[in-house]
Amino acid sequence: MMRAMSAVLALLTSCFVATLTIRKLDETLKARLRISAARHGRSMEMEAREILREGLFAKEAATRNLVEGIRRHITPVGGVDLAIPAREAADRSK
Repeated sequence: MMRAMSAVLALLTSCFVATLTIRKLDETLKARLRISAARHGRSMEMEAREILREGLFAKEAATRNLVEGIRRHITPVGGVDLAIPAREAADRSK
């Protein structure tokens, strides 16, 4: 019964669009948002949605690949050269 209720609740909440109110927004930040929106031919609301979407998905994609994340931090300081030791063939006669 609980699973059915959870499924119905998930379905209902996915049908509604959330509203977000941001209070005490710095005037300089608001002006920059207005300028950015004008450059992209969007409303300030649409520009804010796009900035949030891009920022959150970029962060999510960046954290998925461990090797790329490490490389992003090491490359600016010159990288790291590691000595790779020689390998010996495994003795498979045992």
